[in-house]
Amino acid sequence: MQQVLENLTELPSSTGAEEIDLIFLKGIMENPIVKSLAKAHERLEDSKLEAVSDNNLELVNEILEDITPLINVDENVAELVGILKEPHFQSLLEAHDIVASKCYDSPPSSPEMNNSSINNQLLPVDAIRILGIHKRAGEPLGVTFRVENNDLVIARILHGGMIDRQGLLHVGDIIKEVNGHEVGNNPKELQELLKNISGSVTLKILPSYRDTITPQQVFVKCHFDYNPYNDNLIPCKEAGLKFSKGEILQIVNREDPNWWQASHVKEGGSAGLIPSQFLEEKRKAFVRRDWDNSGPFCGTISSKKKK
Repeated sequence: MQQVLENLTELPSSTGAEEIDLIFLKGIMENPIVKSLAKAHERLEDSKLEAVSDNNLELVNEILEDITPLINVDENVAELVGILKEPHFQSLLEAHDIVASKCYDSPPSSPEMNNSSINNQLLPVDAIRILGIHKRAGEPLGVTFRVENNDLVIARILHGGMIDRQGLLHVGDIIKEVNGHEVGNNPKELQELLKNISGSVTLKILPSYRDTITPQQVFVKCHFDYNPYNDNLIPCKEAGLKFSKGEILQIVNREDPNWWQASHVKEGGSAGLIPSQFLEEKRKAFVRRDWDNSGPFCGTISSKKKK
């Protein structure tokens, strides 16, 4: 900036610059605030800033587990716990970890992509999207998959889950690769893979470009107890929502005729899968056929009518 200021005074009139404009420009560049900004910019250019680690949120949670029992012993500990648990501080740490672990390099291509015969059959480049998410090990994404034309497609996104909050994926998107590796066509294997991955996760998808549907305000009162781990029909037991008779649930998604998405009104939290009214009435109405074991063969159908 000093060099520019010196040149302003020596600027010849042949350049066509008005004298009043030069005075105005010189006044701006001599402003103390502008000079401070220039010094700060030079300092940032000289020193390369790097994060010390990208798991600060996990470290803080471990510290909280260690010092929480000492709250009643020392008031300083109680004050520190309050600061570390403050939502804005937690969000700041999470944002820092995401920036620190951000991978700006292109993910490695899968071996199949190097085959020239397959390259000729690839979809247009603008149809493929590469997304980056950050998660902790064991943290559920809140998404289920189905197999469609030998591809893994997002079947549903649970309301309030991690993917729903980020808004990067949508129902109908095809998952092609995770961290540069082909995902295959087994939904359970993909669920386990995504569940155990921690840190930065790179996804290559074929988007569906479907519009997001705004959840409706529908509430129901439960008339029976339900445990998803005892249900053989639910597509993903981990995504199920357990409830008891008398509880109030909010239905946030009814697109699937058999499995609705709901959340507890009193407890809150992410949404989970529950059997729809149609599915539960169908299940309750089903009665097995009567069998007569008196015949020579086991399981011989008797003359009784089907209930």
